Amino acid sequence: MEYKNILLIKMSSLGDILHTLPFAAALRQRFPKAKITWLVHPQFAGFVPDPPVIDEIIYFDKVKFNKMNLLAKLAYFLEMRRLLHSKKFDLVIDMQGLFKSAVLAAISGCSDRIGYCEMREGSWLVSKAICGSHSNDHVIERYLDVARYLGASAEQIVFPLPDLSKETVSVQEKLQKNELQGEYIVVVPGARWKTKEWPAEHYASLIKMIIADGCSVVLAGGPDDTAKGEKITELAGKPMQLINLIGQTSLRELAALIKGCKLFISADTGPLHFAAALKKPLIAMYGPTKADRTGPYGSDDATVILSTAACAGCLKKECDDWHCMYDITPEMVYAVYIEKSRRL
Repeated sequence: MEYKNILLIKMSSLGDILHTLPFAAALRQRFPKAKITWLVHPQFAGFVPDPPVIDEIIYFDKVKFNKMNLLAKLAYFLEMRRLLHSKKFDLVIDMQGLFKSAVLAAISGCSDRIGYCEMREGSWLVSKAICGSHSNDHVIERYLDVARYLGASAEQIVFPLPDLSKETVSVQEKLQKNELQGEYIVVVPGARWKTKEWPAEHYASLIKMIIADGCSVVLAGGPDDTAKGEKITELAGKPMQLINLIGQTSLRELAALIKGCKLFISADTGPLHFAAALKKPLIAMYGPTKADRTGPYGSDDATVILSTAACAGCLKKECDDWHCMYDITPEMVYAVYIEKSRRL
């Protein structure tokens, strides 16, 4: 079937938005003349592809919505319903697969609603789950199964990324202000789940080894990671070769920072997928999450260090016996760093 007006729902998070980019590219390849609209939270809109991949963006402001009382929330949904109905979509693709996204799909006024294989929280009652041959593979391939269902070839993984020229200039200015010398490693110490984070003392030990080897390190991340960045800086002894830019870059500036780095290091966090999409050499530490499902995808030089804990891959956001990330030692990561550095 040839669709002319398509709504793609993928509101968050950063990593999930980035995982959806190859699907968006495949969707545009399949429907070159269709109008494609993306429904997203405002804070993640910076990485929704520009035209011609995506024609229009609609925002669902989660931060604003969560502060509303019940009546205000109802009014917000009614306003959203009027907006979505006015667009007259002939296909809605729910790539979020959660209750909230299912509600938005349901109130769109479109009867043709589909989603990927992992529809949760009752979203399968609203949209048809598409389960292809990659249902047990990486999430990017699971998303691409939906594109294949719609007739796209999806043979290549393509990340339609924004032009970062402006952000590259501003990042270079920040680095020059901090007297950066030579090449640098980007380290992002934060993560959405506490159980996914690598300990601050491990980062500090690793950074000291990297600096002793002759390379500068730039800490990066969002404002929520500020305290951890300060702790790492203190534990590392505040060396001149360590620059802390946590909370000092926009998402696009963070991507530009990663684009210019020699190598990227983090746990399972959104910026990791910037590095993969940009095909940067990277090292990722995984404990409670599963790299074969949500690990870095697309980079030719990605190394994932899996925790040796027997419970690794448990997917727990909270844990009474959390040690999986501690079990990945700084020495283990440094050994991989040295191996990669010799090839760079």
